[in-house]
Amino acid sequence: MNALITNDLNGLTDRLEPMLQGKQEFILTNEQKAVFDKATALATKSQKGSKNVLIVQGGPGTGKSVVAINLLAVLTKQNLTTQYVSKNAAPRAVYQSKLAGKFTKHHIAELFKGSGAYTQTSENAFDALIVDEAHRLNEKSGLYQNQGENQILEIIRSARLSLFFIDEDQRVTLKDIGEVQQIRHWAESQGATVHEMALTSQLRCNGSDEYLGWLDNALQMKPAARGSIEKIGYDFRVVDSPTELRDLIFEKNKLAGRARLVAGYCWDWKSKNYPTGKVMDIVLEEHDFAMRWNLASDGSLWLIKPKSVTEVGCIHTCQGLELDYVGVIIGPDLIVRDGVVITDATKRSSQDRSVQGYKTLRQESAEQAEKQVESIVKNTYRTLMTRGQKGCYVFCTDKETQEYFSKQVVGLAS
Repeated sequence: MNALITNDLNGLTDRLEPMLQGKQEFILTNEQKAVFDKATALATKSQKGSKNVLIVQGGPGTGKSVVAINLLAVLTKQNLTTQYVSKNAAPRAVYQSKLAGKFTKHHIAELFKGSGAYTQTSENAFDALIVDEAHRLNEKSGLYQNQGENQILEIIRSARLSLFFIDEDQRVTLKDIGEVQQIRHWAESQGATVHEMALTSQLRCNGSDEYLGWLDNALQMKPAARGSIEKIGYDFRVVDSPTELRDLIFEKNKLAGRARLVAGYCWDWKSKNYPTGKVMDIVLEEHDFAMRWNLASDGSLWLIKPKSVTEVGCIHTCQGLELDYVGVIIGPDLIVRDGVVITDATKRSSQDRSVQGYKTLRQESAEQAEKQVESIVKNTYRTLMTRGQKGCYVFCTDKETQEYFSKQVVGLAS
């Protein structure tokens, strides 16, 4: 493909329309190009009767969505029946919003689908299904999780070629089953040939793997990980108060409208039915701070609504998308005691469905339950803290945790 090589992925949503009309908006990096070429070759090969699955692993900011959307555009242009699939509604909603009025509603609806759309689909009904954020796939589908058999199986069964873009460290609910091992298992059950590739070059967080290494180490997700944030040009700060965090995001948002506040889901969404703004959700009285969660009326479009800078988003409204600057409030579900990062799912709001089933799981195996929930909480904050391309600012509601992250910045930047 010929276009401009860019580390700035902010233009992806704005370039959707010309891409889907066949215009070349990006030159992919060599690594991304290798994945793109492999996928297009497999799409051609699959037309001749063979069934194929391509698994592409990549961390935050490695360009998974850029490659996925490029493939959607090119394969569609080749008259191959192709759909972009995601469990999380936010990316689909943003993409669909950007295309509104430029394509028919039916055409847009046929391009972007939820992961539960294939429970009744016939075998090989599609030439290609491109699954972004595949780590978020669930076993069952439907509002009550009572439909279908297994989303991974159903997607593979429905397409001649299935592409899974995945980062297992971004699984953020107990229902997320998106694992490479599971994809291999179901692919083999359907007689598909499995191909695997990886995207490793970091394009977000100022294009540095150093920040991700530092973050993995700070969250004690990968103790062997190391990284420094001293010379990478990435604006990371631990601020003294939530008010300072809010004001900093307000100021950064004036630059391009791409700065937002997010938080762990540790406060009930009381304002959901009160859009006037009088009811607050995240109330920290000792800091004279009060803000509300995002408006229910904005739904999955919260991140791109101009006035939403005055609201706080969560993992469910920003995963799969990115900002220039992100402000993160770390709640009481993640604290540090004597240098050890501790997670506590009971500090999450009872309205948060990401840890639904925790108590039942704990009765079956307390050790396994704690291990899974620890992963979910840490993955959530890792994902939130990698939404900003240019900067990330953090405030912790717990004093010792605040001190820990402040020391991590000083210790690893020296």
